[in-house]
Amino acid sequence: MPVVYTPTVGEACREFGHIYRRPRGLYVTVADRGRVREVLRNWPAPDVAMIVVTDGERILGLGDLGAHGMGIPIGKLALYSACAGVDPNRCLPIMLDVGTENEELLNDPLYTGLVRRRARGLEYAELVEEFVVAVREVFPGAILQFEDFATEQAFALLARYRDRLPCFNDDIQGTAAVTLAGLWAAGRVTGRRLADQTLLFLGAGAAATGIADLIVTALVRDGISLEAARGRCWFVDSQGLVVQGRAGLASHKLPFAHPHAPLAGLLDAIEAVRPTAILGLSAQPGAFSEAVLRAMARINERPIVFALSNPTSKAECTAEAAYRATEGRALFAAGSPFGPIEAFGRRFEPGQGNNAYIFPGLGLGAIASGAERITDEMFLAAAEAVAGMVDQDRLDRGGLFPALDRIRSVSAAIAVAVVDVAVSAGVAAPSVQSSADRVRAATYDPGYPSYC
Repeated sequence: MPVVYTPTVGEACREFGHIYRRPRGLYVTVADRGRVREVLRNWPAPDVAMIVVTDGERILGLGDLGAHGMGIPIGKLALYSACAGVDPNRCLPIMLDVGTENEELLNDPLYTGLVRRRARGLEYAELVEEFVVAVREVFPGAILQFEDFATEQAFALLARYRDRLPCFNDDIQGTAAVTLAGLWAAGRVTGRRLADQTLLFLGAGAAATGIADLIVTALVRDGISLEAARGRCWFVDSQGLVVQGRAGLASHKLPFAHPHAPLAGLLDAIEAVRPTAILGLSAQPGAFSEAVLRAMARINERPIVFALSNPTSKAECTAEAAYRATEGRALFAAGSPFGPIEAFGRRFEPGQGNNAYIFPGLGLGAIASGAERITDEMFLAAAEAVAGMVDQDRLDRGGLFPALDRIRSVSAAIAVAVVDVAVSAGVAAPSVQSSADRVRAATYDPGYPSYC
């Protein structure tokens, strides 16, 4: 997986035009307005079940890579097949090429995209609307995954389209589910319920507030009031602690702006909020400094430290830094892989809190059920399935997620749970088959028939 996806995929996107070998996926550009259906119909495999689309504006923690961001949909769909058995012939990577603000790319003769500034406003919105309508018509029933859009667009597109076709935003919802799974697993070690956690996020973009939203949904489901649930989540952004009364707060931050005096930095926020967990989604390498980690260790017997920014070069701290600064007491996870670490007479095998634990199984379940919508309850079910498959031996070695060599069984369990949720919610038709049988029937088998 480190080769197919993070961290290698980030470097592959940065060098996409320089290492280009053969065409992959489909490009829909602003020049295609008025004929997007025709462009989609050019795809040679009409039975598309899973689409991953990006506009390349916020690729991992690397920023605007324009059309070179096509490496992300390609990599994601490879994981759909490898991790969950989604038929690769039914997978379609799509790049919405609307230009780029990356000066280096605009001046690169090997750039593979449109050499122009990004389309904004009505021009952008009309292209996306035509694209979504065309997807529904040309590939009816296909699941549409929005990937690596800038925060403002990510929230707007999810809100606009989530009730019109089966779609989700992996940065908002997939990241949320895998993080929630890690927090539930960490709670088995600390003995704290989710309702007893105080979470401090570094970064307040789509991924961070998406995590908080799903945590709030989980807490409300468990009987906590909405106000109290939101009060368990605090944020530090580029201007400091997110608090009530601060001018210019984006709409997605407002529910988590709590009454408090302004604070400038993360360390001050830790001392004031006294969190049980810090979650990094800032793409600021080293932001979880030794001082930050030591403060968390002083406040908590088992501090939870999630350095979730990708790729590895953008992680807020390394696994080794987290363990050494906390004398081996940290419950650590990262978005990118870190190898085993020998310290304090123990061997730590930190888990990778990557969305690959969630989206392949969720997509398979949505395909198997024929779900008309993707719901928040599906992501809660996915998170519960992942957390439930972390065995005690894994926890004892510092891992908060199942071993990656179990990913196919993890994805299958998620898919079954998603089918159950889809049917019970009325967004998928019931069947005489069991949910497990529906998932097995939808799973691609790459093996040769026995007679070959």
